[in-house]
Amino acid sequence: MTHMISVSNLEIVGRRRHGPAVPIVRDVSLDVAEGQMLALIGESGSGKTTIALSLLGHARAGCAISGGRIMVAGHDVTTMTAGELRAFRGRTISYVAQNAGTAFNPALSLGQQVIEPARVHWSMTRAQAEHKMIDLFRALALPDPETIGARYPHQLSGGQLQRLMAAMALVTDPEIVVFDEPTTALDVTTQIEVLAAFRSVLADRGITGVYVTHDLAVVAQIADHAVVLRHGQVRESGPVAEILGNPRDDYTRELVAACRIPPRTTFPAPVLDRAVETVLDLSGVIVGYGRLDAAGLPERRILDEVSLSVPRGSTLGIIGESGCGKSTLARTISGLQPWAAGQVTFRGEALAPDIARRTREQRRRLQIVAQNADMVLNPAWRIGASIERVLTFFRGLKGAEARNEAARLLDMVRLPHALLDRLPGELSGGQKQRINFARALAARPDLVLCDEITAALDPVVAAAILELMAELQRELGISYIFITHDLHAVRAVCDDVAVLYGGKVVEHNSSQSLTTGAHHPYTRLLVSSVPEMRAGWLTEAMTARQAGRPEPLQVAPQGGCRFFPRCDVRMPGTCDHNPVPVQILPGGARIACFTNAAALVPDGDDGSCPDFHNRPISGTDSPEEVRHDDPASF
Repeated sequence: MTHMISVSNLEIVGRRRHGPAVPIVRDVSLDVAEGQMLALIGESGSGKTTIALSLLGHARAGCAISGGRIMVAGHDVTTMTAGELRAFRGRTISYVAQNAGTAFNPALSLGQQVIEPARVHWSMTRAQAEHKMIDLFRALALPDPETIGARYPHQLSGGQLQRLMAAMALVTDPEIVVFDEPTTALDVTTQIEVLAAFRSVLADRGITGVYVTHDLAVVAQIADHAVVLRHGQVRESGPVAEILGNPRDDYTRELVAACRIPPRTTFPAPVLDRAVETVLDLSGVIVGYGRLDAAGLPERRILDEVSLSVPRGSTLGIIGESGCGKSTLARTISGLQPWAAGQVTFRGEALAPDIARRTREQRRRLQIVAQNADMVLNPAWRIGASIERVLTFFRGLKGAEARNEAARLLDMVRLPHALLDRLPGELSGGQKQRINFARALAARPDLVLCDEITAALDPVVAAAILELMAELQRELGISYIFITHDLHAVRAVCDDVAVLYGGKVVEHNSSQSLTTGAHHPYTRLLVSSVPEMRAGWLTEAMTARQAGRPEPLQVAPQGGCRFFPRCDVRMPGTCDHNPVPVQILPGGARIACFTNAAALVPDGDDGSCPDFHNRPISGTDSPEEVRHDDPASF
């Protein structure tokens, strides 16, 4: 068997300005056969990306390849000169980064950027490069392959940008492609399409790949072999089926177990019981931009008449694709994004739309934990100072009293007191997210808004954060709004779940209904797009999707249901022109759909998709069980 990649006894060290060299990667050896995909898996800081970049002969600032041998497509990377590496990168081996949004130049059209490697490495004419680019766009299932290259990065979705970055990597016909967490930040419906496109193109062209990820369900769909890393060392390697199905190493078993998050089994309050005391109520909230219509409301709406409530001591999950309004909802509740219409009531008091007009007590009781801890923590402030500032502002604590309370908060989030004297740059992603929690808890809030807080964390750290949330809720009675695209996490920590699509709530149900009970067609699409940790799932899911769903419509409806262009049970003339009715089920669940609620229930309790019947609402099969409200009742 020909090995396209062979790494022997690789050593990589890092050095601070005045400190000794610290080993980052130690004695790593691995092989990748021609045409196969190797997954590098492990928690944050395990050395996955460092090893992947070394295949291109690259080491991050302050790091150096200090030992071992790296053979890539017959080239000894460790002995190549700078000029040889420039020719080698892009032509023999290409790289697809995690965040395509920051990789593209916003001032240049996407087509200009995609064809550049082909013109540099192969001296193609512009016409030749563009022809090759359009063929790749078509292979990667991008919309409008002939014209999408004329657009700019800000005009495309995250999933489309990720596929365009893959096209840029493939346009030079490389022998090897390195994928560095390319689907981590994508929602589940986009991720499945991107994975299918990647896998198809690599198989058709016989390209060898290295896939860096901490998502084991993705590993099961795209990789042949896997190497498990921890602290820069190989803990286990072998075929993916063995690694995931019968792990031998204790750490691998911990990783696999962390990906199988058990659903929540206990609830602090009756699910969706409107008689329960609520800590937060939203009624008819509209957020948007652009011109104002005749009613004085924005024509372009990010949130459109959103009504939700959070019972005291419970957790409400908010799910939906990128762009559906999840983060805008968090910013609106927190006062960072004023609303144009509607009302938000917190603890029985009406909140002002702008945070500057809210009282200090209101701000203290309502805290937000953002997705990116690096954007929140001041890099020049030590951790202790960041926490003590909150304690001083909201609770008047100073000096030793504030320091002692900060140490107590670190105990609460299970972090050592030594971190108080460190800078954010010296902490891991999981540690910084716990510090974010400690800062929020320092204010002693009643409600914490958690915006995608586990999105970029590895399974072990994410599971620990979810466990911490549940423990703090039991001890302190905190309420949460948990915004995420991870449906496993929703089932683990949430009581209720609201599904957003196009700024509208299309379903409000118990979190356990994600596998049983009634579903809006969009909720069903979300659930069916969550990868399973077994080989063959992606093929089955894409086959079912292509067989069961009509081609998406290019023209959105002038009125009616916003999901109409993608819906597999759409009824032209009804769904696209009329206000959507809200059906209320016996347990209090609400579903905004024209299809009768009886047809929205799965055939079994295994989470499988139901057989839908194209029948509009014309009464109910059981009037005592289903009630219909007016369209504005959500």
